[in-house]
Amino acid sequence: MTDPEKYLDDLTGRYPLLTACREDILKAYGILEEAFANGRKLLVSGNGGSASDSEHIVGELMKEFKLKRKIYAHQVASLKEIEPEMGRVLAENLQGALPAISLTGHSSLTTAFMNDSLPELIFAQQVNGYGKPGDVYWGISTSGNSRNILYAAITAKSRGLKVIGLTGHHKNRLMDFADVCIRVPAVETYQIQELHLPVYHCLCLMLEDKFFGAL
Repeated sequence: MTDPEKYLDDLTGRYPLLTACREDILKAYGILEEAFANGRKLLVSGNGGSASDSEHIVGELMKEFKLKRKIYAHQVASLKEIEPEMGRVLAENLQGALPAISLTGHSSLTTAFMNDSLPELIFAQQVNGYGKPGDVYWGISTSGNSRNILYAAITAKSRGLKVIGLTGHHKNRLMDFADVCIRVPAVETYQIQELHLPVYHCLCLMLEDKFFGAL
């Protein structure tokens, strides 16, 4: 049985500053756990270094992170029934995944939309297209005031998504729209980003343990 507290104990032991974020990290975990348990997905975005963090999060969720993630037996049987040899290769190499999409790529869509409409709405447009009730939007902004993140969060709320914010310490606009906003205790951009990584690694570890730890 997954014990999120042990991951939080490890996190705060290595990064005592993050003790202040403990309850919000646990709340964010609960939102993500519920979404994935119900077959929903995560949409995540940020700017600059936070765009890289968005891709990093997706990488940890969509493939093996720390644990081996074998696919379920019923899928193995189905793959081999469709095509025995290729099915065997797929069965031996596919990994369990938690569905997550970074909104920071998609260069053709991004450039077309930015050329035709308001550039700061690009994340909102993708949330509008991908988002379904019960999904989660995770906005990363060191200031918590990035307008493209705010527009995406508002759009997410309008479509029935839960919203997680990951920001710096200062009070910010993203807090107004987020179901939970994890505000790491730093104010300089690079220091905020240095604390964002262990936070989202902790969340990814907890989620992997929950959904693949017993396999």
